[in-house]
Amino acid sequence: MSRVTCDLTVSLDGFVAGPNQSPDKPLGEGGESLHRWQFEEREASAAEIAGILEAGAYIMGRNMFAGPGSGRWDQEWRGWWGEEPPYHAPVFVLTHHQREPLAMEGGTTFHFVTDGIESALAQAREAAGDRDVAIAGGAQTARQYLSAGLMDELRLHISPVILGGGERLLDGVGDVTLEPIEARGTGLVTHVRYRVQR
Repeated sequence: MSRVTCDLTVSLDGFVAGPNQSPDKPLGEGGESLHRWQFEEREASAAEIAGILEAGAYIMGRNMFAGPGSGRWDQEWRGWWGEEPPYHAPVFVLTHHQREPLAMEGGTTFHFVTDGIESALAQAREAAGDRDVAIAGGAQTARQYLSAGLMDELRLHISPVILGGGERLLDGVGDVTLEPIEARGTGLVTHVRYRVQR
């Protein structure tokens, strides 16, 4: 059976997004600084970037697709990712609002799942075949899968930034044991892979 992985960039104080998230600033104040490593040290972190994009299917929360808020989004909204999102695979979006699948250029199709995390995972596993399923984020989605014991590997990319507030990753996940299996770093990030113990 394929693994369920999760790659997230976090600040030193444990946030994946800064305070005051809004449609104009989906990563909140200072949140974009977390991801400098993906652009400024792309070659040094090539293996980690490739690892993020190697899954056969992805799961994300509605905020990662549509931005902060709980209401319906405009049906014309096509996500934050441009016309060719980086996934090139099926993406299952957790939401309370039904919507027809949205096919994008490059092989990404967003599917909207209204009946919970287990259903999204079952659909993603079927779509991925023998390949891994990746929890793409955000923090709330990652917490749900981690708390439910449905994640096999958590890959944190720790940025030397202190945000002081925002969307914290591990609040309320309960008694979860993480075994470090690999760590390495560059000037802008420390990559740590954890096996989630069950």
